[in-house]
Order: sequence, then C-alpha cells, then structure tokens
Amino acid sequence: MIEKFYICIGRQIGSGGKKISENLAQKLSVPLYDKELILLASKKSGLRKEIFEQFDEKASHSLIGGLLGMSSPIPDEIYSQFYLTNESLFVIESQVIREMAEKNSCIFLGRCADYVLKDYPYCLNVFICANYEDRVRNIMEIYHYDEKKAKDFIKKMDKKRADYYNYFTNKHWGVADSYHLCINSSILGIDETADFIHLFFKKRFGF
Repeated sequence: MIEKFYICIGRQIGSGGKKISENLAQKLSVPLYDKELILLASKKSGLRKEIFEQFDEKASHSLIGGLLGMSSPIPDEIYSQFYLTNESLFVIESQVIREMAEKNSCIFLGRCADYVLKDYPYCLNVFICANYEDRVRNIMEIYHYDEKKAKDFIKKMDKKRADYYNYFTNKHWGVADSYHLCINSSILGIDETADFIHLFFKKRFGF
C-alpha cells in the first residue's frame, strides 16, 4: 500500500487548471498547495510574504531588494540592506514543498514541484492545456478583460511560466516528455478532465 502520493500539475493560464486541481484534491481527499506555499515559505524563512509574491514563478539572476528582511519588527529602512537572489527564494520554496510532501499526500499546482519531487516514486506529473479560443474566453470572464487585454495577458503569463520552469528545471514547460500526462481540458471540460486524471492516477499506481 502506498503511504504517500503526489500529483504535480502545470497548466496554461485560462485552461481551468486551478479548478481541475481543486476537483481532484476533493476526489482524493488531499490538500492542494498553490498560493499557500507563499505564506508557508514566508513563515519558514522569516521573510515577508511580499518577497515571495514578488518572486512568484519568475526566473532570473536578479537580486531582489527593498522589501527584503525578516518579518520581525525591524524598521523598513533596514530592509534595503538585505538582498536575495531568485535562486535562493526558489530553494526556500522547494524546501517547503518537500516538507509538505513528508507530512502527507498532496497536490501541488505549479512552482516546479515535479522537479522538486523528481526522486519521489509515487509522484504523477501532469500538464493541463486548452484551446486558445477557450483560454481567451475564460480570461475575459474571470478578469473582465476585453479580448485584446486577455490575449496580451495569456502571452505574458505563458512566457513567465515557461521561463520560470525552463530556467529552474532544465526541462521544457508544456512539452509532453517533461510530464507523465498532458491533457487538453477543452476536450472533456473541467469535471471530466479531473475524472480522467483521477483514473490515470489510479492506473499508474495500481489503485
């Protein structure tokens, strides 16, 4: 019997990846970690959560300053003396991901969790995409954007996520051989895509 299992989900913006992950977490009765990792990383490191929000899924060699510092009551002017690279923040987030994985089975959304947990035997790596027109429509509905702004947002987020993933994993974001399963949510819809991933998960691990 498997003691712990993990599903790491990458997704295109507007593909419904968050809703599918929530559906899947409910089916499996396991926690889902997405933005929650920012708060956990902040607590673990003693750094302000704004630092991790600034860094969130960004890839570069840049130094991040100004907001940096310990979360204890230190005057703001002192924060500017602290600098961290994106790489060091990634290490902190990776440690948090491993700590959550040690505690219980769970689902991780983004943040290169598939790479962080690459040596864990019962880990399923999934990428969710969708037809471009569906993504545009979804973004327009969610954010109340016009079509042009929705398309610009998709282009920006795709590049951001690809750069982040490719930089930290040396793999290729959204490319089939980087994952165990790639699925187009436009084909089955949100609920049935979650059902399909659930079935694939059970088949892969013999449940």
